[in-house]
Amino acid sequence: MRSKLFVPGVRPELFAKALASEADALSFDLEDSVPEDRKAQARANVASFLATPAVRATAKTIVVRTNALATPYFIADIETLARADVGLFNLPKVESRDEALAAVELLQRCEAQFGTAATARLLLTIETPSGLRNAAGIAAAHPRVAGLQLGLGDLFEPFGIDRRDRANVHAVMHAVRMAAAEAGIFACDGAFGDLEDADGFVAEARMARRLGYAGKSCIHPRQLGLANQVFQPTDEEVATARRIVAAARTAAADGRGAFVVDGRMIDAPFLKRAEAIIAAAAG
Repeated sequence: MRSKLFVPGVRPELFAKALASEADALSFDLEDSVPEDRKAQARANVASFLATPAVRATAKTIVVRTNALATPYFIADIETLARADVGLFNLPKVESRDEALAAVELLQRCEAQFGTAATARLLLTIETPSGLRNAAGIAAAHPRVAGLQLGLGDLFEPFGIDRRDRANVHAVMHAVRMAAAEAGIFACDGAFGDLEDADGFVAEARMARRLGYAGKSCIHPRQLGLANQVFQPTDEEVATARRIVAAARTAAADGRGAFVVDGRMIDAPFLKRAEAIIAAAAG
């Protein structure tokens, strides 16, 4: 999931365009981009579109960003969309393991009620100080937690933390990535709000990639190509990964757990990363 495009739930005229875009994933938003008096309409818009043959045939990951658990809209979001073909429910501002478990419980209850196959998983956004402190517990709360997403805007802006300071960004990115890694799930970088600053977007995306993030959220189609380019494995990386996998087969046949490729010692963690690179390159 190199790129994830936000699609406001109140803008159904954009849905088909988003589906035809180069995004790996589409995130239909019921939260920040939807005024309170249009929450119900946004839910209905998204549910209707997700029922179309075009969506059912797409290879894109379908994400629905719900409202936060503490709001009066969250239960209706899940009740309405639990019947749809959703790959990930993206929950904003998750602050504790208990909140993650409450979301799983509601999702399972709705699936049982509607007879829905239990396929949707959770992408939980870390964007508050409490959420950051509890990130490891949130990530490991339940097997249906698929990933953590970082929301730097909400995390930094209220407290006057400078997002242009690379040390600030790196510290938080690293913490969230380690929490995800400990739980064995993926991490996705959040949105970059300045559409005119392509260099800033790319710099932040490159930092996320160096830390092992799977991809970056995009608030406009013009950011999609940038994200895809940053997170797509290079030909050289793929070639190296294939050499590692091939050498691992030979080593296994010889009873060796560690071996050398291109002058580097390779063992299980390096092999796992090589396999991930090959999978990412294959789409």
